This record gives sequence, C-alpha cells and structure tokens, in this order.
Amino acid sequence: MVTETENQILTSTGPNTAMGNLFRRYWIPVMMSSELSEPDGPPVRVSLLSEKLLAFRDTSGRIGLMDEFCAHRRVSLWFGRNEENGIRCPYHGWKYDVNGQCVEVPSEPKENGFCNKIKLKSYPCIDLGGVIWTYMGPLELKPAEPAFEWVDLPDSHRFISRRSQENNYLQALEGGIYSSHVSFLHSGELDTDPLHRNTQGAKYARSKNTTFDMLDVPGGLIIGARRDAEPGQNYWRITPWIMPWYTLIPPYSGNALNGHVWVPMDDDNCMAWSITFHPSRPLSDAERDAMINGKGVHVDLIPGTTIPTANRSNDYMMDRAAQKIGRYYSGVKGLAIQDASLQESMGPIVDRVQENLVSTDNPIILARRKLLKAAKDLAAGKPVPGLQVVDQRVRSASFLLPVKESFKEKTLDSVKVREGEPHVAV
Repeated sequence: MVTETENQILTSTGPNTAMGNLFRRYWIPVMMSSELSEPDGPPVRVSLLSEKLLAFRDTSGRIGLMDEFCAHRRVSLWFGRNEENGIRCPYHGWKYDVNGQCVEVPSEPKENGFCNKIKLKSYPCIDLGGVIWTYMGPLELKPAEPAFEWVDLPDSHRFISRRSQENNYLQALEGGIYSSHVSFLHSGELDTDPLHRNTQGAKYARSKNTTFDMLDVPGGLIIGARRDAEPGQNYWRITPWIMPWYTLIPPYSGNALNGHVWVPMDDDNCMAWSITFHPSRPLSDAERDAMINGKGVHVDLIPGTTIPTANRSNDYMMDRAAQKIGRYYSGVKGLAIQDASLQESMGPIVDRVQENLVSTDNPIILARRKLLKAAKDLAAGKPVPGLQVVDQRVRSASFLLPVKESFKEKTLDSVKVREGEPHVAV
C-alpha cells in the first residue's frame, strides 16, 4: 500500500514534479509519423506531461514541437499558417521556426532585432519506427535513441495505433502488468477475438489459479504469471515492464507480439499506444484488417480523433445480455476497451490508500517502489534506469514448463531478442 504522499508523487507528472522530472529524461512517443507526414501540413495539438504543445512539419521536412501559444498575445498557434519553414500566427503575423525561435514580427523594423529576443519553449524530435518521439529533459543529458525491437523492423512487420484514456497513466500501466485479470475480464475474447482464439495459450489462460514470480532487472521487471496446464506442467505468461511506461503482452502461438506505452497527457488523462509486431515475418492482410477494425489490443476510434467509439459517454456500449451469457465477461466488447472501462471507472486518479492488496498484486507493488526510487535517485544525481539497449531489447513470451524446472533460467532465455527469429509462444 502507498501513502497519500507517495500516491501524489507517483501520479503527478507536470513540470518540476519528481515523476515529471524522471519522465522527461526518456524519449517520449508523441504521435505516429503518418499523422504529421506532410511538409507545410496542418499543425497538431499535443498534450504531454501537462504541457500544451504544438507539432508541425516545416517546408524542409523538419519537425517542430513547441509551446502552443504565441508569445505576443497567447493566441493558439494551432490556427496558424504553416508556410515557408515556420508557423505564422494569424492574429498579428508573428512567425516561429521549428525550434520555437521567432523569425519575423511584421510590425517591428528588422534592424532593431526584436524578434531575436523572442523564443517559445521547444523540444527536439526524431522520426523513428513509424513514430515521432520527443525529449523534454536537459539537452546535455539527451539519451541514445530508442532501441526497442519493433522500432527497427520494416513497416510491413508492425502496426501501431493510439487512443486517449480518461485516467492517470499509472492505472493503465498497472493494468498492463497485472496478468491475472486475463482469466476474468478477457475470458470471452479468448474464444472470439481473431488474434487470440484457437490457440493453446488461450485455453490455458482461462485458468483462474494464477501465481506470480518476478525478476527484478535494472531496466524494470520481468513478470511471470503461472497457471495450471497439462499434468506435471505449468503455463507461464511472461510480461516485461520496461521503465517507465512500456509493457509487452505475452504472445499466443502463431500470432504477433503486442505492447503498450502509457504516456501521461496530464495527471487525469493518458495516451495509450498499442504496438503489434512480428520479428520474423510481415503481418498478414487478415491481421491488419483485424487490427484496423479494433481487434486484438487495438480499438475503433471516432474518425479524426484519438477517442474510442466505445467510451465513458456511452457506457462503453455495455451489453448486459452478452455479459449474462459470458460472451463478454464484463459486458464490454474488445480487449482494450474492457481494460479502459474499468481503469476509467476508478476515477481520474485512484485513491490507492483505500486499496486492499493481495499476493497477486506484488508486481504492482514492486513497480511503484521502483518508480519512486528512480525519481528519488534522479534527484540525488544517480543514473536513470531503462535507457540502456539491454533494457529495451527484450521480448514477452509464453511457454510450458515442467513443474520442477527453473522459471528464472527459462524466462531469461525466452525474452532474448534473436534477430530474425520468431518469439517463444504457446
């Protein structure tokens, strides 16, 4: 259990907060590259770590991410004109380049150099793996570029989507590392979802007798959920949590790997990224069609938004009849929306002081401790965890293991990234 103070530290991610300072030391996914593909195209509003920002691609193809509001009268530059390597405010014509530097103030003589004194806050960006990333920390401490396996794969091997979720990032992250809920919340989808059904792992995942074991690694956790399988064997689902907000979902045989990224927009909302990828083959047309139609870990969105079609305002299209017959255990359709509906039901920031935790909550308890420690260590000048290649180059896995064999040995071998080889899955 955390204290009220610890809960506040864990869930506050704005500027000059302990967790906000920690998160600003990582490369942060902002949007998909396809959302900002056109030079001189429309700018995009971005909410990130309680900062209101604006993203645009200029005439030369460079990416800018800067304060949304003009330094003159604080007009939103989302209304601005993206032209000739800069965003021009439509109110009085002040213009800014991708670094936030004001390059033109039409009402002032050029020779007085006034515009040279005006600069909006801005952050460097990279376009990598189909995603635009930004770094919001001290420039002299900028880490190496992200090294996750899916980043280096061809576009044909991955599918990426993102959706907004109306709760603090930590509620979503905790759901991502808490594998025991699969046996309840997602039990109906194990028989119906095209990316899960008819697999041996889906059969074993229905077992409600779940025991956890964990490996505490420098870059996060490797979490093993053990269930009963055939006589003398256990079924293991292995979930890596890579600090600060990455989770990899245990795979099912024949299917691709999946992962999530839970990025705070502000303290009450997060952006939930879903990544599906296969390390050794292109995704099939059938797999892509399923994901486009909101299957697997992906969702249907209201066109032109990141808002799911099934959301709080329509009670997530709850189907009580389907709930009663077990088609959808909670009455909500879709794996991701099932998670979101319950995580949002806790409120924007859950009061963790009121919790009553049990042994299966150990991964959540340890993750909270590691986040708190990382924030404290950062303030003391110690290194930031999760930035090394070895931390990021891991896979999720699922396997059968004789009851008496070592979980640790099998797990450390199964999560290794072997270039061009398929992952370990049942």
